Amino acid sequence: MTKTKTPNRLINETSPYLLQHAYNPVDWYPWCGEAFEKAQAEDKPVFLSIGYSTCHWCHVMEEESFEAESIAELLNENFIPIKVDKEERPDIDGVYMQVCMSMTGSGGWPLTIIMTPDKKPFFAGTYLPKRTKGRFFGLTELLTTVWQRWREDPSELHSRADEITEAVRDRDRKTGLTPETRNSKPGEHLEDGARLEAGCANAYRIYAKTFDAANGGFGPAPKFPSPHNLLFLLEYHRIYGDAHALHMVEKTLEQMYRGGIFDHIGYGFSRYSTDDRWLAPHFEKMLYDNAMLLMAYTRAYETTGRKLYKDVAEKTAEYVLRELTHPDGGFFCAQDADSEGEEGKFYLFEPGEIIECLGERDGQAFCLMYDITESGNFEGRSIPNLLKTDALSGMERFHAPLREFRQNRYALHKDDKILSAWNGLMIAALARISPHVAKRAASFVEKHLMQGGEIFTSWRDGRRTAQGFLDDYACMAFAMLELYQATSEQEFLQKSVAICKKAVELFFDHENGGFRLSGTKNEQMILDLKEVYDGAMPSGNSVMAYNMVSLSSLFAWDDRETLNKHMNFIGAQAVTHPTGHSFFWLAWLLQNHPPRLFCDINGNCTIQ
Repeated sequence: MTKTKTPNRLINETSPYLLQHAYNPVDWYPWCGEAFEKAQAEDKPVFLSIGYSTCHWCHVMEEESFEAESIAELLNENFIPIKVDKEERPDIDGVYMQVCMSMTGSGGWPLTIIMTPDKKPFFAGTYLPKRTKGRFFGLTELLTTVWQRWREDPSELHSRADEITEAVRDRDRKTGLTPETRNSKPGEHLEDGARLEAGCANAYRIYAKTFDAANGGFGPAPKFPSPHNLLFLLEYHRIYGDAHALHMVEKTLEQMYRGGIFDHIGYGFSRYSTDDRWLAPHFEKMLYDNAMLLMAYTRAYETTGRKLYKDVAEKTAEYVLRELTHPDGGFFCAQDADSEGEEGKFYLFEPGEIIECLGERDGQAFCLMYDITESGNFEGRSIPNLLKTDALSGMERFHAPLREFRQNRYALHKDDKILSAWNGLMIAALARISPHVAKRAASFVEKHLMQGGEIFTSWRDGRRTAQGFLDDYACMAFAMLELYQATSEQEFLQKSVAICKKAVELFFDHENGGFRLSGTKNEQMILDLKEVYDGAMPSGNSVMAYNMVSLSSLFAWDDRETLNKHMNFIGAQAVTHPTGHSFFWLAWLLQNHPPRLFCDINGNCTIQ
């Protein structure tokens, strides 16, 4: 397993993920016309690998396979290998992840696709070991089999690729379209209020049914924070006075904070919990998770006045400002789960290390409070947590020296590219707790990632990437809207309106409703995706619904036809899959139940 001394084509890219692979012996191409032209000219299949720089299993597959000369030989001789950073190209990732989900019933990263030179897939999977292990088909065997079949009868693979592509296209064309919506007139309400009211109530009932009363959260492990679900329940409580909705939110927020998914030394939240108690996380920290959780804790404080939520919000903001902030104000993407090739190593402690840092008496007390034991609670070592104590705070004076001790112990990779969409979410989250910081970040995005009213996706080291996608526009419009709500400065309201109008111009489907992920200035893919499901992040379609409804309530949005058609488009799906559209339900609740008294995190209250 070696990295070459001579870099491949990825050396000229800005993405930290692509640069991680720049010294692989695999002759990687970035996604570009040259790669597909070569595949066509040499009649070779394309091997597409999609991931991101802080992905644990991406690291594993690189070390096992992409640094192996035997795999590199198979790929370089028989395929055109392409690497894609999913965060820079959500369009490519979105299309081929949908293919993978359709073909296999699941997805994840690294995403592995093999396709024809005209970009039509005939194989989809995720992580593959170097060689077959039990039920896991090996990459070596896959590449060998595919190349043999390609040489012997390429028409069979082309036909399979055509069938798969058409099947996924047909499924995508039907997204959000009911017989009624296909025949509707512009602006006509198809979903009557009663049906949507019932769908919203059904979302609440499903959350109540799947709520984990002992540990908080919803459903079994693995558990994702999904803070937009909590935001919906907070709004549901506000409107309907439902005490259990608030209880579900409070229990979840408290248990997440108590658990190891919250970093009690350095603050901020990891991506998700591998167990039902929130103890053992998948340790990578993502900007968007921390943005949405910061929002949820802030809104919970505004609702209840409980100091714990303010403290967690402030600690999360402190983490972001300390670890994920560019000197000029923008926000970086993420920190890795791995150190020295071991997942979570950076975050784990043994009692002796704590005592070495804090001294015998304070070290023992700290270990007792934070469950740091000789036997450990995670693979022989300990994740600091508060699950076994009644205390919710204390010993904060020791956090800084332990952070320094931890920082000097192991290195932690940071993905330092700056994404418009994720920055939009963090700006929106910080608007209520630290508006000056949010305004500074908004200025950074405007300077480096916006030009002539258009938004670009990513920036790093003075270089920005391609034209932005729907999420970039939706989240930046949301950021400007929240800044206006927090500061009452008219310029932010005007900017939000302008970005929303540009999003309508570039992405909206005026015939059927809904916003496409890719717009008129983006590369056209084999699928014309409209993403409406609120997953780890709220979808661009849901955020746009919230933006337009909010602007309408402020008398700043006069395009009722687009708003109505869009709400109908998502509403048709939200009533069918209620818990997959929690951010849309926020928009619907706002549209049907006007705003209320607003109290910010510093206790200043105004009527809005």
